[in-house]
Formats: sequence, C-alpha cells, structure tokens
Amino acid sequence: MYHTIFEHDTPGAKLFDIALILAILASVLVTMLDSVQPLREQHGTLFLALEWSFTIVFTIEYLVRLAIVDRPGRYARSFFGVIDLLAVLPTYLALIFAGTQYLLVIRILRILRIFRVLKLVRYIDEASILSDALSNSWRKILVFLAAILALVTVFGAVMYLIEGPENGFTNIPLSMYWAIVTVATVGFGDIAPVTALGRSVASVLILIGYGIIAVPTGIYTAELAGSMNRHFRGRRCEACGQAGHEADARFCRVCGAKL
Repeated sequence: MYHTIFEHDTPGAKLFDIALILAILASVLVTMLDSVQPLREQHGTLFLALEWSFTIVFTIEYLVRLAIVDRPGRYARSFFGVIDLLAVLPTYLALIFAGTQYLLVIRILRILRIFRVLKLVRYIDEASILSDALSNSWRKILVFLAAILALVTVFGAVMYLIEGPENGFTNIPLSMYWAIVTVATVGFGDIAPVTALGRSVASVLILIGYGIIAVPTGIYTAELAGSMNRHFRGRRCEACGQAGHEADARFCRVCGAKL
C-alpha cells in the first residue's frame, strides 16, 4: 500500500495517481459549479451528494496515508498533510456551524474546498525544480521587494504633498496604494492625479515601473535555468557517460545500461 500510494513508478501506483487526480479535478469542478446560484438551486441535492462522496473518499485516503507511514505526526504537519486535511475538513466543519446566523461562515468553509487542487502538486515531477529555483532566488526577490517598498513609500509621500486630500490622496498609505498600482502598470483609475506636477510624477513612476517589472521574472528565470541544468546533468550514465537523462529514467537512452 505504501508503494502504491506514495510512489509513482509501478502500474498500480500510476493507476492510483490517475484515479486520485480525476477525483480531485471532479471535486473542484463540483465546488465551482455549486457556487453558481442557478445551478445550485436546480442541482443542489446532486452537488451535496457528490461533495460528500468526494469527502468520504479523501477522508479514507488521508487516514490510510497516516496509517502506513512511519511517522504519522510528521506527515500530518507536512505541507501535503495539511493540504489533505484542508481537502476534507471544511465539509465536516460545515455540519457544526449549521444555522442561519452562520451562513457566511459555511460559505467560506465551502470555498476552502478549492484547496484540493493543491493536492495535484505532488504528482508533478517538475514541481521540485520549480521549488528549488524559488528557494534559491527568494533572497534576491526579497531585496527587490524591499527596494520597491522604499520607492512606493517615497512616491506616495510626494503625491500626498502634491495632490492632497482634495484630489483623493487623503493619506500616505492610500497614496502608497496608488504608487503600487502605478508602478505595477495596472492603473485601476480609482485614484488619479489632477495637477500637472502630479501627472508628471505619475509619468515618471510609470516609466520606472516598465523598467523594473521584469526584474523578479528575470531573477527567477535565471535560477530556474540553473536548477534545470543541475537536475538533468545529475542523470549521467556511468557506462557511456551520456548526460541529460530524465529524472525518472532507469536506463541510458544511448547504450541501455542501468542508471
């Protein structure tokens, strides 16, 4: 059971993964359809039955995972253990908060079922490469975010002084929000400068935003390329020296020797 549930290299394990992925996708689809008012009024009973069916299936899966691992507590506190718990917990909690005054709470709990889609991550081999690249680049991205925070603080304070409350910039935090929207080139338009000097400052900030918006993408892309190179270079055939094998390859694609 451990090899079937936690590993992915046997026919039984692959069949289990495919069945579980289909169940996850179907449960997320039911959750999304259940949020549509006309469909909920027409097929509410069916959605409820499907939801409980998925909840029972995922509950059994979660309990089996806890039963077959050496350290159940460690798995329960892990990322995937928490995700597995979030996949079933909202449905059970909704039974406790039954009542008109708790309808909003129930609605929030029901939406949390969308976390089931995160269960798909464990079945993507390349997810480790992405996570390694993110782990290696977080310090550089943090420095970049700190620089952006300093930039929007300065421009927010400047715009507060230039435009003032009479033009919608009622305080510095609100002006910083405008600066973030502007430097990200989103431009909601809920707050806009009116004076000529304010528009000039906004133009400068927009140009700065276009110049720096690609920085975190470039940082992550560089780390991702490095992680991919390290990942694939590690799969080298000892017999012929051929490199660049896939992570799950068992035999050399050139000479056929076992890796």
